[in-house]
Amino acid sequence: MSVEHASMRIIEGYAHGGTDLAADEVWAVEAHLEACRVCRDRLSAAVGAGVPAVASLVDTVWSGLEPQLAVTATMPRGRRWSAPLSRWMTPTMVPWLAMVVGVTLLALLLDLSDTGSGEVSLVLLLAPVLPVLGVAASWSRGLDPAYELTASVPRAGLYLVLRRTASVLGVVVPLLLVGGWATGVMVAQWLLPCLAFTSTTLALGGVVGVTRAAVVLSTVWACVVVAPTLATSRTTFALQTGGLPAWGLILAIGIGVVIARRGAYTVLGAHR
Repeated sequence: MSVEHASMRIIEGYAHGGTDLAADEVWAVEAHLEACRVCRDRLSAAVGAGVPAVASLVDTVWSGLEPQLAVTATMPRGRRWSAPLSRWMTPTMVPWLAMVVGVTLLALLLDLSDTGSGEVSLVLLLAPVLPVLGVAASWSRGLDPAYELTASVPRAGLYLVLRRTASVLGVVVPLLLVGGWATGVMVAQWLLPCLAFTSTTLALGGVVGVTRAAVVLSTVWACVVVAPTLATSRTTFALQTGGLPAWGLILAIGIGVVIARRGAYTVLGAHR
């Protein structure tokens, strides 16, 4: 099977800083260089021949790093975070996901033991905000020590944030599915709010940062829905079947905003 390589025009243009290339061409060649050693060698040759100042700078930096690399201890193989897994989540997400799982199991246990909040299912009450916690952890500037590198790689932006969001939903949704089945809650009652809250977090995150958006929406949910529901021990309209069309509309709007503002996730501000 033949592999299509980057043209010499693009390679040489990228070697000179990419100022003469379109933005999509720069993104495409950077993504291609990740997996194509042939084009990396061609780029190296183009830099050496056409941009000697860059080649000299690389040699200077490498000469300074090489002695340090030789004495740096190698991380044990068992502790390495595998590259394929790192495309979907960061090590800091693991304790957050464990906390989400623990909270869900506790809510399910309280529901099944009839020591919860009367006729209100705690699983249903917490379903919208549970994935938001994991999404915030997966795209948080403060929790990811490599956030600057993450935001600067060719596949950063919406592509990466959707992958990490999918990894969170991949853990939370099956757990909620089991909880909903055990407590007799309709799938749509918890799934639509869950997805709507997640999409709204990402949509608002493109403006104020994903972590801030998660905090704001979780606080609003706690004040407007959770507190009144627990105080009255009655399921609010937002969690009843009559509110499902509204959740579907919120989900559609959130997805539309995320797609329309997909470029916002390539800047460091989205990590706030």
